[in-house]
Amino acid sequence: MYDDNHLIRQLRESSLGREEDVFARLPGGSTVTFGALFAGAERMAAALAAQGVQPGDRVAVQVQKTIQAIELYLGTVMAGGIFLPLNTAYTGPEVAYFVGDASPRVVVCDPARLEETGAIAAGAKVLTLDAAGQGSLRDLADGQSGFAPVSRQPDDLAAILYTSGTTGRSKGAMLSHDNLASNSLTLRDTWRFTKDDVLIHALPIFHTHGLFVATNVALFAGSQVVFLPGFDANAILEAMPSSTAMMGVPTFYTRLLADERLTRERAANMRLFISGSAPLLVDTHEQWEARTGHRILERYGMTETNMSTSNPYEGERRAGTVGFPLPGVEARVMQDGAEVPDGEIGVLEVRGPNVFQGYWQMPEKTAEELQADGWFITGDMAKVDADGYVTIVGREKDLIITGGFNVYPKEVESLIDDLPGVLESAVIGVPHPDFGEGVVAVVVPEGEGTSAEAIKEALSGQLAKFKQPKEIILLEALPRNTMGKVQKKALREEYEGLFA
Repeated sequence: MYDDNHLIRQLRESSLGREEDVFARLPGGSTVTFGALFAGAERMAAALAAQGVQPGDRVAVQVQKTIQAIELYLGTVMAGGIFLPLNTAYTGPEVAYFVGDASPRVVVCDPARLEETGAIAAGAKVLTLDAAGQGSLRDLADGQSGFAPVSRQPDDLAAILYTSGTTGRSKGAMLSHDNLASNSLTLRDTWRFTKDDVLIHALPIFHTHGLFVATNVALFAGSQVVFLPGFDANAILEAMPSSTAMMGVPTFYTRLLADERLTRERAANMRLFISGSAPLLVDTHEQWEARTGHRILERYGMTETNMSTSNPYEGERRAGTVGFPLPGVEARVMQDGAEVPDGEIGVLEVRGPNVFQGYWQMPEKTAEELQADGWFITGDMAKVDADGYVTIVGREKDLIITGGFNVYPKEVESLIDDLPGVLESAVIGVPHPDFGEGVVAVVVPEGEGTSAEAIKEALSGQLAKFKQPKEIILLEALPRNTMGKVQKKALREEYEGLFA
């Protein structure tokens, strides 16, 4: 019955005939079978269709991580809609931009944010889903029966994920059914996932990593998941002896290393630890191997490309690198229109079925970054060694990745600069032992009375917590070059030991 929906058909194939097999183990001991998951997704699809969702309509979702949220993702795609997940930390003004830009037919939010979201999304149907998987959407879905998935082709859109720009204006990366399906299939095979695997799933599902890597790969393989609401060291350590794999961000690994219960014996049943979304320190790599006997597999991807490279499953997993281009994916390092020799630094470009369709309603921005021949300019500075391993050495546009989330300095700087008593600011990322990078704002006050505490308080209601500066430094002036450009590199060097 799923034959005509490109992505859903492939997500379901590995569990056909396994309706009673467990897909998810939940906190507290309850389980969800594959049959129940897809039946729930069908009811979600029927509920969305009842609210007027037609093929191509957007469904914006800002809810806690639950199995019902996974069913909502699958149901949106079943109904022919375009899934638009939003970080649960986003504030009202931030959500207002996404809703205004994407014009969703339906917006699903936590009941606590119903009034605020209703005012923001006045042109959409607003439904609720809480941290227990209950709410007006669940009530509506529970009253539905089955649903025949809408026909969708490989090039039809399945999702839009917003990724900020250096101008502060977020861009909606349009991902097709085949962008997601082809990448998940490649990762399943590259990382050797099968129905015998049990994946510890502690990642958020509003992000590529948790939704399209962890969830999709597990479904493509017919694997079981230990489905956790978020990072919980106790729950992860308890799950390890009966699990086989984990996907995480570097923060997961540094926090687990701080727990004496992490031992070689506890990790004995595990076959694979994967890290991504932020650079993994070589020191973390080495400590993890010494403690557990496992070498973490690091990979590289972006919202616009899903995953592009991976260290090998078999062979040397080289610390500090992100491995080789995945099968079917091409990568090159360019400078001034030419490919650079091995070992030299340039801008990484990738091409393949994983690369997105462009930015939602931004044809000019799409043309700047997605070339006519299919090569996408990532904006990441990289080099390739003589053995073909790719190393990401920096970011062309000063992107900060903290705890696996992207922070674009311009967005934070614009808000700080608008505050009374502030002349100007520069926002940078510096090494942080827990988050990979910590957000730091260097501020030039205007007159007396401006304090770091006052700036922090003013930002707290305007920015998601992960974007808020962990430290605010007041200076008389920002360093500049002869052309008047702020020297962020000098600031990063000066404060690189701030969180050491």
